[in-house]
Amino acid sequence: MAGRIRDEDIALVRERSPIADVVGEHIQLRNAGGGNLKGLCPFHDEKSPSFNVTPARGYYYCFGCAEGGDVITFVRKIENLTFGEAVERLARRAGIQLRYEQGGYVPGREQGERRRLIEAHRAAAEFYATGLAAPDAAPGRRFLSERGFERVDAERFGVGYAPAEWEALTRHLVARGFTPQELIKGGLAREGRRGPVDRFRGRLVWPIRDITGDVIGFGARKLLDSDDGPKYLNTPETPIYHKSSVLYGVDLAKREIARRSQAVVVEGYTDVMACHLAGVPTAVATCGTSFGEEHIKVLRRLLLDQAEFRGEVIFTFDGDSAGQKAALRAFQDERKFVTQTFVAVQPDGLDPCDLRVKQGDAAVRDLIARREPLFAFAIRSVLAQYDLNTNEGRLGALDAAAPIVAAIKDPGLRKTYVVDLDRWLGFMDERFVIRRIQQVAGRAAGRPQSRSGRPADGPATGTRRGAPAGATHDPAARLEAEALKLAVQRPALLGPEFDALGPDTFTVPEHIALHGLIAAAGGTVAGGSGGREWVDRLLAHAASAGASPDGAEIDLAALVTRFAVEALRADVSIEERYGAAVLAKIQEIAVGRAINQVKARLQRLNPVEQQQDYNRLFGELVALEQQRRVLRDRAAGA
Repeated sequence: MAGRIRDEDIALVRERSPIADVVGEHIQLRNAGGGNLKGLCPFHDEKSPSFNVTPARGYYYCFGCAEGGDVITFVRKIENLTFGEAVERLARRAGIQLRYEQGGYVPGREQGERRRLIEAHRAAAEFYATGLAAPDAAPGRRFLSERGFERVDAERFGVGYAPAEWEALTRHLVARGFTPQELIKGGLAREGRRGPVDRFRGRLVWPIRDITGDVIGFGARKLLDSDDGPKYLNTPETPIYHKSSVLYGVDLAKREIARRSQAVVVEGYTDVMACHLAGVPTAVATCGTSFGEEHIKVLRRLLLDQAEFRGEVIFTFDGDSAGQKAALRAFQDERKFVTQTFVAVQPDGLDPCDLRVKQGDAAVRDLIARREPLFAFAIRSVLAQYDLNTNEGRLGALDAAAPIVAAIKDPGLRKTYVVDLDRWLGFMDERFVIRRIQQVAGRAAGRPQSRSGRPADGPATGTRRGAPAGATHDPAARLEAEALKLAVQRPALLGPEFDALGPDTFTVPEHIALHGLIAAAGGTVAGGSGGREWVDRLLAHAASAGASPDGAEIDLAALVTRFAVEALRADVSIEERYGAAVLAKIQEIAVGRAINQVKARLQRLNPVEQQQDYNRLFGELVALEQQRRVLRDRAAGA
């Protein structure tokens, strides 16, 4: 086996892998001020963005789940890789050839499982794409042509053809150095009676890529009457392919989704192709499964879906009953979005691919433009099941639509749909409709009803969501944190005066530990102007630091990363004055605590019997009060 990657190569990978670019391949980042970027965390589900990236220092930190680190850490965690695999992945991205200790660089060695499977899929995609030009691929070319796709379109999306042979791909990949076990584990082959055989045979094949563009699986469409398999066959679950979180076309659509604040969810591979070619480049599709919660998380991160931002997710479904059922299933997940959700349904039942063939590109764009709010579609679909010409039918329709209206999060939007529902049913009595919705929703939730029919108010069962670890409402503790942020990010603004602060200046255990770590690393004087080198030095000392003085378990590395990323409370233009003010204020608070201690001791002394001690303490009190006034003036004038 090759040895470990050389340290200088790892440093070069970090240098040539801008963290904002790498993270931006997975989530949308927006300017958060102070040189920071912000987005929705990819490591936990959240409604408001708490994931921060500081490009200047090369670190990220989530204030919601406390995940943090550098670009290598991010790739390790997002892709579930080892350290070496993450470095190798970033090296390939940056075009860097790595060297290994104990013998130097040896191509093909020290490769992790994921890398091997990715390379096998890349080779398979090239094999299938080349096969589309072969004589026996004529049915595949005819299939594409009938659906309005030309050769250049197939090349753009990597569409290929799997030969109708048992071992064509297997032989090709084994000859390239891949083992049969790797092909089976990656879903490219399956175990036959006499060894591995190709999973896809005689089919048109679409490569399925992850958000970074790596091929991780395939979708294959049946072409031959002799094929007794399903119409569409997908790669099974593998170490690199998880259908519940994969969206076909997301690698091509991600930038437009972020730019337009819009995602269009269609049902098939050809629909994605048709939409992109027709001028709807935000289209994606699920791969052999229904749209679910993991897909929602992917889109939310790309849309930066949060309370302060209103984008669009548009579902396209066939106009038949199956399409309507699919739309109603999507409605069940709507509440997991903050953004607005819509449905685009073609009345004649044509999907985007067929619509493009019959009516042209403009018709596909018009379909998306005619989108209808998902709430309205869901309510109308329910009402269509009842005879609204009878009182019984209208009341039944109201009761059936009530849970949908009650589930609308936005109070103003919910009120608007109450008005619409009243108008659609013809009651012309909004108060009656509201009471009925409350009754139905209350029964569905199991809440007791009051005599008026309204759900009875019960005790509040929810609890306020806690703040992130380390957060506090204590002004003094917040000021301590601000001083430590400056020490990590802008040490030159604090200098020797910060280093001279005693450990009793800080009160929060984490802050005391971090202050000690900074001192152990040479103090802010050693930090210079800050930047990546200073943060790395602090992290190196954190790795070798023992437990905190009081024995508490404190993750100093996470604390350093957090304070390296968390934005300062002052604008860059006044940072110098801000640093001086923070130092003065934190010293003032420390002096205030000393004053209180002296006062408490004076209270316990008898000024007659213990006159000498009393006078000495009184002199200390006068000096401390004078010191506090000086610090207060300095803080105000900074």
